Amino acid sequence: MGKGGGCVPSKKRQPSSAEGSATATATTATNNAPIEADEETHETARVAVNPTNAQSVTATLKIFIVYYSMYGHVEKLAKRMKKGVDGVEGVEAVLYRVPETLPADVLDHMKVPSKNPEVPEIKAAELAQADGVLFGFPTRFGCMAAQMKAFFDSSGQLWKEQTLAGKPAGFFVSTGTQGGGQEATAWTAITQLAHHGMLFVPIGYTFGAGMFKMDSIRGGSPYGAGVYAGDGTREPTETELGLAEHQGKYMAGVVKRLCQA
Repeated sequence: MGKGGGCVPSKKRQPSSAEGSATATATTATNNAPIEADEETHETARVAVNPTNAQSVTATLKIFIVYYSMYGHVEKLAKRMKKGVDGVEGVEAVLYRVPETLPADVLDHMKVPSKNPEVPEIKAAELAQADGVLFGFPTRFGCMAAQMKAFFDSSGQLWKEQTLAGKPAGFFVSTGTQGGGQEATAWTAITQLAHHGMLFVPIGYTFGAGMFKMDSIRGGSPYGAGVYAGDGTREPTETELGLAEHQGKYMAGVVKRLCQA
């Protein structure tokens, strides 16, 4: 039985002894006869099933890039990551930002720029619509920022129903210093995925030579893309952006293989 082909009755039924002689005398005539009606019906049934199967394979897969960005560093990685996802045929990235939890007066005091109005806020329940998710956030003492943690804390119903179980997910981060948690921030976030039953997808060293560059400061790790923000004025380098694009492309390939398996 082929994939999606349904159960097709055998066309090799052996004739009974009573039918034997009648079948033998008609051999010459049937050799040149057209396709039997039952065979034609079977062929029609297979053709009717195939378009549905093909449609399920070619449907566009969705990867949600869900992030929190205070000064824009994580958002820049997210946008470049989307480019990587969109470059894979049959896969599309959708950008979302998690809700802000700090009051407006505090944000003004911290000189935080206004949020990008073109990127909508996401509610936890919407994660169920994704085929894969990439979460991005800055670090706070080696852990994800409170805004992203609050978002995960709002996903209790999804956890209760294990709606996200089996969905692939990855991380990308921003830190202020070289020892600020490029690996630890992603590592401590894995607990969120574990409780949801999600599949953590690190990039390893698949970026190739770019992962081994020592001639300049570079964020990112085998856990995922990363950027050094410094005091907030440092911009992501092309290597850091390239790693983000690679992670998007890599995740798209993983999601595509899983969904077509």
